[in-house]
Amino acid sequence: MAAELHPRSGKLIGLSNSNRTARRNQPVQEFNHGLVLSKEPLKDRDVFTVRIDKKVNSWSGSIEIGVTALDPGALDFPSSATGLKGGSWIVSGCSVLRDGRSVLEEYGKDLDQLSEGDRVGIQRSARGELHLWVNGQDCGAAASGLPPKLWAVVDLYGKCTQVTVVSSMNGMMNGDEVPELSCSHNRPDKFPNNLEPDTVLTEHQLFDVFNNAIVNDRGSSSGGGAVNSDSGTPGGGGGDSGNTNNTPSGNGGVGLAAVTGVMTTNDALLFHEKCGTLIKLSNNNKTAERRRPLDEFNNGVVMTNRPLRHNEMFEIRIDKLVDKWSGSIEIGVTTHNPNNLDYPATMTNLRSGTIMMSGCGILTNGKGTRREYCEFSLDELQEGDHIGLMRKASGALHFYINGIDQGVAAAQTPAVVYGVVDLYGMAVKVTIVHNHNHSDRLRRNNAIMRALSPDVGRRGPALSITPDSEGADRLLFHHNCGQKAAIISEGRTALRPHATDDFNHGVVLSSRPLRSNEVFQVRIDKMVDKWAGSIEIGVTTHNPAYLQLPSTMTNLRSGTWMMTGNGVMHNGTTILDEYGHNLDRLKAGDTVGVVRKEDGSLHFFVNGVAQGPAAWNVPPSVYAVVDLYGQAAQATIMDDMAIMDDMGDLLPLTEDSSECPTAMSPGSPCSVGGAITTNDLRFHHLHGTNAVITNGGRTALRQNCRSEFNDAIVISNRCLRDGELFEIIIQKMVDRWSGSIEAGVTAISGTAVMQDGNTMRNNYGCDLDSLTTGSRIGMMRSASGDLHYYINGVDQGVACTGLPPEVYAVIDLYGQCVQVSITSSSGPLDNSLCTSNITEKSFPIHSPVAGVAHRLHNKHGKNVVLLGDGCQGVRVGGYAHGIVFSAKELKADELFEVRIDEVDEQWCGSLHIGLTTLAPPELPSCPLSGLSPSLPQLRTKVTWLLCGSEVRRNGVLQRQNYGCSLDRLTVGNRVGVKRCSDDTMHIFIDGEDMGPAATAVAKNVYGVLDLYGRITAVSIVSSSLMEDIESVKAPSLSSESCSEAEEESTPIREVETEPCALVPTAVAFLENHGKNIQLSNQNLTAARVSSYNQGLLVAAQPLARQQLFQFQIDRLNPSWTSSLSLGVIGHSPDRLNFPSTACCLKRSAWLLQRDSVFHNSLKICENYGPNLDTCPEGTVLGLLVDTNSCLHLYVNGMDQGVAAQDIPSPCYTFIDLYGQCEQVTIVTNNVPAVGGESGETRCQGDMEKADMVDGIKESVCWTPPPEVNPNKTCEYQALCARFKDLLTLPDGYFNEDAKYNLCYCESCHKLRGDEAYYKRGEPPRDYALPFGWCRFALRIKTHCEVSNALKKWHIAYHGTSVGALRRTLDHSQLLPGTSSIFSVAPVKAEGPNGYTEPEENCAPGREVPRVRLSPTMRYSGMEMFAPKVQFRDPRSDRAHQAQVGFQVCVRPGSYKMGPQTLGNSEALDPRFSNSEIEWITKEQGGTLLYGLLIRVE
Repeated sequence: MAAELHPRSGKLIGLSNSNRTARRNQPVQEFNHGLVLSKEPLKDRDVFTVRIDKKVNSWSGSIEIGVTALDPGALDFPSSATGLKGGSWIVSGCSVLRDGRSVLEEYGKDLDQLSEGDRVGIQRSARGELHLWVNGQDCGAAASGLPPKLWAVVDLYGKCTQVTVVSSMNGMMNGDEVPELSCSHNRPDKFPNNLEPDTVLTEHQLFDVFNNAIVNDRGSSSGGGAVNSDSGTPGGGGGDSGNTNNTPSGNGGVGLAAVTGVMTTNDALLFHEKCGTLIKLSNNNKTAERRRPLDEFNNGVVMTNRPLRHNEMFEIRIDKLVDKWSGSIEIGVTTHNPNNLDYPATMTNLRSGTIMMSGCGILTNGKGTRREYCEFSLDELQEGDHIGLMRKASGALHFYINGIDQGVAAAQTPAVVYGVVDLYGMAVKVTIVHNHNHSDRLRRNNAIMRALSPDVGRRGPALSITPDSEGADRLLFHHNCGQKAAIISEGRTALRPHATDDFNHGVVLSSRPLRSNEVFQVRIDKMVDKWAGSIEIGVTTHNPAYLQLPSTMTNLRSGTWMMTGNGVMHNGTTILDEYGHNLDRLKAGDTVGVVRKEDGSLHFFVNGVAQGPAAWNVPPSVYAVVDLYGQAAQATIMDDMAIMDDMGDLLPLTEDSSECPTAMSPGSPCSVGGAITTNDLRFHHLHGTNAVITNGGRTALRQNCRSEFNDAIVISNRCLRDGELFEIIIQKMVDRWSGSIEAGVTAISGTAVMQDGNTMRNNYGCDLDSLTTGSRIGMMRSASGDLHYYINGVDQGVACTGLPPEVYAVIDLYGQCVQVSITSSSGPLDNSLCTSNITEKSFPIHSPVAGVAHRLHNKHGKNVVLLGDGCQGVRVGGYAHGIVFSAKELKADELFEVRIDEVDEQWCGSLHIGLTTLAPPELPSCPLSGLSPSLPQLRTKVTWLLCGSEVRRNGVLQRQNYGCSLDRLTVGNRVGVKRCSDDTMHIFIDGEDMGPAATAVAKNVYGVLDLYGRITAVSIVSSSLMEDIESVKAPSLSSESCSEAEEESTPIREVETEPCALVPTAVAFLENHGKNIQLSNQNLTAARVSSYNQGLLVAAQPLARQQLFQFQIDRLNPSWTSSLSLGVIGHSPDRLNFPSTACCLKRSAWLLQRDSVFHNSLKICENYGPNLDTCPEGTVLGLLVDTNSCLHLYVNGMDQGVAAQDIPSPCYTFIDLYGQCEQVTIVTNNVPAVGGESGETRCQGDMEKADMVDGIKESVCWTPPPEVNPNKTCEYQALCARFKDLLTLPDGYFNEDAKYNLCYCESCHKLRGDEAYYKRGEPPRDYALPFGWCRFALRIKTHCEVSNALKKWHIAYHGTSVGALRRTLDHSQLLPGTSSIFSVAPVKAEGPNGYTEPEENCAPGREVPRVRLSPTMRYSGMEMFAPKVQFRDPRSDRAHQAQVGFQVCVRPGSYKMGPQTLGNSEALDPRFSNSEIEWITKEQGGTLLYGLLIRVE
């Protein structure tokens, strides 16, 4: 008889069925307070079992089960079982917790993965051990040492909402006793032949099987642990009974200790509780998630709770990504203890003890040490992918991507390192996974199983070549399927029972491998309209009996080919972008199929129509796969095409059939009769590192296309014959980069023909950068040695002559171009063209299109009338029901644009515009009275729209204040919408791109307009031919006005006259610039005349090496935020399409913005130089590229160090007048080559000088020049000055010239270019600048020999109290008796080993007062030395805290260095040892006050 539940339970529990059924109330609103306990304590060896009756998908987590020593009659029920204390053991997920703390990780089966109908039980054995039972299988001992009196605990947590008690006394064993194993031999004598499909053996078990097979071959006499075929429960074998094993074995007889080792303490690898400021930990610290992922992209660092052991795998799974940011997860190791670490915003900011994998490279201490470490880029990984790392015993660090070892990342790693993960950019949530669950172990398990017994797990007999669709060999679905899938109708039908709750986890596989030429075909039985996407079909090499099924098959990164949408993916990577019919458009009743031919080619079918070859070299013995994804809810296997021995009519395999069925244009070259009809031209197997060759050598693509733009050169597999055309078609482009494909037998880039990298000819008759998806490019060498190019079949004329006889075709998949395929037009051309004597041709790529190509669809709102053959739409009544659609789906990067013709001012509101997945052909006939009255109410399909200045998705507000408001449109304005290839929606107003309005936009969308309110009539002004809007730019007055010889004549003459001198070139701004820029002063001054952007300008001349380009900020407008940015580009600006801001430059561009450095819009360095947003008017900024091709920033003549490396030559300087910065002027009066004499003589007392002492730069005077303190409006300095005024100190103590007062806040010291440390005195000694403080210069007494003392004395700092300031200033030096607790301490004279030896004439025992100083304010400015005082700012009336100190000169030899008095173990300043950070002096007159220091918080 089944046991009962205790009547006392969690506050949301309702009991029924004689207290045997428990249900959690409000399951959608609440996820906890679902605790129930057994009515009676458990008896030994009794299994308390419950059945899961109902689950919901609103939450994460699920049922938890265990035991507790707490009496339920007096228990104060917590919200969840993990809150039970006082002797409680709970199994949660796959972890075991004792009193809420994890004691065992990765135990048994994951309870979160159980489904409705599954059974789970708990048992206390006679030995006091805890066992978990799942569906009749013992998971082994989970804990030991349990007390005798325990109650069963079940927590209806998360997804689990209802359970029923089904058994108590040995119910899991069908009446048999639970085996108590006394035999020690836990190796079965042979591999078990009746494993359940979901049985996943551990690595130890597999190796026991393998090793035991060897032992048996030698005649081992030990009895193996056989598998009980009746109950499925592993039993202990016979054998040597004297060798006792106290741990019961499970899952094939392997004892728990053998699998997990001794793990009785909380030794699991988890995330440390101390983490980044935006991190939220959950799942017992196994899951980390970054808060506010759409607002913040950093502060997401997490570390492991303990150091990694040798050869220990630290692996995480990516759970969640967002599409807003660039960059993604970073992972690595660090020597820093998380308890003591001040977590940085990103781990790449940590400059010590850290090795991180970022993108596809390795960063050590924040600097790149290996640019291309592996083939995978972390930025390209998707949700569900795994990333791991391991420190080998040898010290080598390895990274793993989805279980695949990427090789040695660092040869020598410190012995004690912590794992660290940076949830940066797109990465939002990760979970730690453990060894025997990750994909690497899965692949190893499968490999060993196949090696041991290829037929293990197959239910039918061995495959026969003879077809028998009605026998046991009939194609069926395997019963091991996705979590949300089910198999019915004797294995013929697969479905997702809750298709409206989940869109994935619907993967099903065939029960056996496909034979060659055998068609696997399914019919779609049922679909739902809730989701995007639909059925996917393909093949895989993975055996379904042992496969841990992913959420979608495209997440599987090995041995898998899938047709998804209208593309083909191999191992999760797209290999064909435009292939066949779009599966997302199929309806219920349609059929899809797949077949592997004998030649290894893979073909797909849609409604019985062959779609052509999709892949080659597919191995035999592949299983068919169907992914019931998105809308697809049910599918059934069709038997009418079981075996296809003759596929000649159904599967055309000619060369031409593999290409798109588009007819060749009349201008396309055609082959000559009698010529060779087969085409053996392919791409060579040797190619660039980022290139991938697929489709039998016909297709080339660039992997990691959004993080890599080059290194993707591909070459033909043989040299071209005379008159032979090599033609490719562009299949995929991305909008991330500038520039595009380059093609040739040497190279052709843009409109410039090049040979060996040198431009041979400009303005050739075709611009490859303007080509789009679907364009065809061909090249041909004629018999006379001329090179011809063909664009869409049109000869562009002779590009160059004199080609050698053997040349190979070359394609560079550069920038925007991602994927190309060789067309069937490749081959020999007409002989008359091969010997053509044409010397020059130049054809325009596109002729102007006559009329308007776009149309409005005839399905529209009931108040709309279409005129002019669908080119004009008019609303004839009311203010609503004016929705109109584009006649066809919009292609990627195709602009759909209308002009406003009529406005009716009696209405309010205006036009709405956007994109929708609603297909107008599917709507009923016009007039559409059932169509929504306005576009924001259109929600039957996903719709993205702009309403006023608000972006909405299905009516839900996504973004405010986007671009110009549509409410301001009037007659004559143009408005358009475009879906870009990066899945973003852009709105155009009067031809100007307002930027991305929405992301993650579906592929198959129509343009949609709502003639709402004031707008009553529009006309289409766009064409279906995609125009390159950015290519239409203002003509350059400089680039076309002179010839190349004229441009090069001046520098050539300079080189000839003075070959050894570097003469500065006259610099001016280029006439071609952003549209809001106005030039004046002979193009030396540039001003932004409107708005806050479109202010990009470029220098007209290239920046020579060692040439400093400087300009001054003339005017700032505080109405805006942010300010200018500057940098260099590595290509000529003559053809530059000026974007709205400099951060949109994505080709060969290095940008300095705020305090960061960007390369091609990707951040490569932070905290570089001053924040450019804080530069005031009058600041002089400069750029220089040194002889090592390193870029330097100069601020007021001060070098800020290397910003970037590998700058190409030539390069051009650019400036973006953005935000506050409205005008700049080039500085021409003194632009010397760096290293030359400036001609200026600076006063020794006014500026800081630098000498070389023992090869080290030494600052011998510490007053910076007044001209390098440009930040005259520093708010922090003004606040410190107001505090000084409150001290009422006499003005006579301070220097009258305020220019010697220096602020050391972050902005000011970076603007001056201050180093952190300088040397001073004779002999020179280091001191640190007081960053964070403000110095007010003191007046130095005339009796001091300042000119000598300031050069030869050392510099130190002295922290004091506010009360001691006046007396110290009165004496002009630090004196005994000062009230500062830090300054003076009377101590007894010490012996020779002390720091204060007695003076010669000093009596024994005399107390000598001494003064303590320090070379760094990090020590002198500590609160115990410089106490904080509170004050109220008289200007802002806000309360602040302030500290004070002195900057002093110290006579060399008058002090001794000693250890700190605080006794801190950690270093206070990285430059100074704690043993020498304190200076002690007892000489009066040995110190000289120079400045008063103030710090305000």
